[in-house]
Amino acid sequence: MSARLEAEHLYKVFGRRPDQAVERLREGADREELRADGTTAAVIDASFSVAPGQIFVVMGLSGSGKSTLLRMLNGLLEPTAGRVLFDGQDLTALGDRELREVRARKISMVFQHFALFPHRSVRENAAYGLEVQGVPRAERLKRAGEALALCGLAGWEDSWPDELSGGMQQRVGLARALATDADLLLMDESFSALDPLIRRDMQDQLLELQQSLKKTIVFITHDLNEAMRLGDRIAVMRDGRIVQTGTAEDILVRPADDYVSSFIQDVDRSRVLTASSVMDTDLRGDEADCACETATPDTPFNELCAISARLTHAVAVLDKDHELVGVVPRQRLVAFLGDEQHEPTPCVSPRDGGEKVTAHA
Repeated sequence: MSARLEAEHLYKVFGRRPDQAVERLREGADREELRADGTTAAVIDASFSVAPGQIFVVMGLSGSGKSTLLRMLNGLLEPTAGRVLFDGQDLTALGDRELREVRARKISMVFQHFALFPHRSVRENAAYGLEVQGVPRAERLKRAGEALALCGLAGWEDSWPDELSGGMQQRVGLARALATDADLLLMDESFSALDPLIRRDMQDQLLELQQSLKKTIVFITHDLNEAMRLGDRIAVMRDGRIVQTGTAEDILVRPADDYVSSFIQDVDRSRVLTASSVMDTDLRGDEADCACETATPDTPFNELCAISARLTHAVAVLDKDHELVGVVPRQRLVAFLGDEQHEPTPCVSPRDGGEKVTAHA
């Protein structure tokens, strides 16, 4: 599948002689050396690709460069070096007028602080992007109403923003982005201003919408649990650099360095891991032959624990062709939750005459 969005070796340097600073970075200079000269390297050699219909999460602490990176994706900031390709078109080569057209029609942004117009109704706020596009009033209000309904705001169209809760205001911001039918949504800490319960509701809303709309989304957050919950793929940023890119399971199971390891310490692994990430594939025997309950590679960790609790041996993991691709002993489940590993429990396959299939935790 070809990428919808590609970032190629992006740099953003603020201060004196930015081009010279990029060369120094390429030669191995670090952020601190540049800062001593009055130059700030906000993003350093960032590369990634986002497939159509994917939620790509960029996660990092404050000052890591994630918001600067996002603003280079739609041309709000011009890269000091590197390219941004959208559907194969080099956005960094466009003039101001062409960039405005792309932002108006193809790329929508959802901000952290809602950015609603207080003297426009909810419907008119949701229709604003279409107004910028020049869509006739009747059509834009109709499309705005449809987007508001998708976001759970049917019946609130004629209300004023200050009559809505924070979560509802953020839904208006999301509806405004969806109303334009943009191909790419950029979401900059869009839920971080909300209290935890409303934030989770908005995450649910986004995931539910994504099931039907299949938008391509770049989502910025400093919260790793949010990143793990939303992201099909995640990029972890530190000091302007992307230090690891992968699925939530990749990052949990194979952290790239001590920095990423420290991030994942407090993550609720049971909400992220699946059988494929914890199973042992060092097997003897190629089929699961007992009649016991089994799992698939996509079985969630919590469900896997429940299956394990009902069995006296390791859980067999079968692919779509019912072939054995792994086993998960109970001790391995405990180990992935942070406890000590113990010796594996064998799963006995009756057809093999009692031959043991052992998983090494």
